[in-house]
Amino acid sequence: MKILVLNCGSSSIKYQLIDMEENADVLAKGIVERIGLEMGEFTHKPEGGEKYCVKTPIKDHEMGIKMILDALLDEQHGIISSLDEILAVGHRVAHGGEYFKKSTILGERELMEIDKLRELAPLHNPANLSGIKVMMKLLPNVKQVGVFDTSFHQTIPIEAFLYAIPFNYYEENKIRRYGFHGTSHSYVAPRAAQLLGKNYEDLKIIVCHLGNGASVCAIKNGKSVDTSMGLTPVEGLIMGTRCGDLDLGVLLYIAEKEKMNYEAMLNFVNKKSGVKGITGGKTDMRDVEKGVEQGDERSIIALNCYCYRVKKYIGAYAAAMNGVDIIVMTGGIGENDHNVREGVLANLQYLGVDFDPSKNSVRGQDQILTAPHSKTTAMVITTNEELVIATDTLELVR
Repeated sequence: MKILVLNCGSSSIKYQLIDMEENADVLAKGIVERIGLEMGEFTHKPEGGEKYCVKTPIKDHEMGIKMILDALLDEQHGIISSLDEILAVGHRVAHGGEYFKKSTILGERELMEIDKLRELAPLHNPANLSGIKVMMKLLPNVKQVGVFDTSFHQTIPIEAFLYAIPFNYYEENKIRRYGFHGTSHSYVAPRAAQLLGKNYEDLKIIVCHLGNGASVCAIKNGKSVDTSMGLTPVEGLIMGTRCGDLDLGVLLYIAEKEKMNYEAMLNFVNKKSGVKGITGGKTDMRDVEKGVEQGDERSIIALNCYCYRVKKYIGAYAAAMNGVDIIVMTGGIGENDHNVREGVLANLQYLGVDFDPSKNSVRGQDQILTAPHSKTTAMVITTNEELVIATDTLELVR
């Protein structure tokens, strides 16, 4: 029972082929990058085999997905003998609004609903939809399943998701907090409980998914009760190019001053702000930390701002849940960046966190980061969003 998992971005496609028969073995994985640019790049790695890389122009998502299917079938680099071996395709979809409360098999009606939500996730939903349509065209007899970042957060109560604007905007337009990274939050929280030998539904957990996109989620008794991202993936933490929380007066002032239209404002908060805006160009935390080592003042400011914002949300969610049992760090930065983890978790003694720097050197592996007597446990958990997507897909198509 092989499930192909696709995560289509605006200029990239990440994929995994997972055999769900027994142990959810990853048979192959890779990424198509720089789609639509002068020179694209395709990397494919079969399990137990050599990594295969090629640089060539990749004009669109259809060409990129064809390259993925060809690689899976290739005599030298492939892992299957026929596309008939693919039971279903699971697609990561960023925004499901209130329409998609859980993962679902996709048809024409579902595609129309995803398309309606494109303005709420302009960097994600159009690309997600493009990948779905291409796969429906190339594999017309294979079930396509959408797994939505927002679904996990459907349990957030109204006092946490409602914006203080005229109520008719919620009633008529469904403008509210939705949250994202649901597949990641829903994987690492029960995984943390499992590793500690505790009952997931008895715990108060704060998950910090830190990457180029970043969010914090409060999970109480197994349910999301609040999260930092909002109607769109712009709200909340400082991110690689997204501003996070911003006084709307600032945006209105700049828009008036610079004579910015809607598209320019969208580009401003999504692509020109965040770490990039503070540093003047850096979007990767590794580059920021190189700048810190070299004494670059704006890199130092960016790192401190980034950690401060995460720490502030942890405190807010501990207050909202009347305590916290576990704090989890995950995502590309959370799993690999010891400086960010220390910047966030140090000096949280008031929450019962006894951070142990000697345990903080790990990269990409599960690890407890607090002393044995710490009242609150801080952990690194490697996320596995692809496994969540594959599991949901299998359950639906079975």
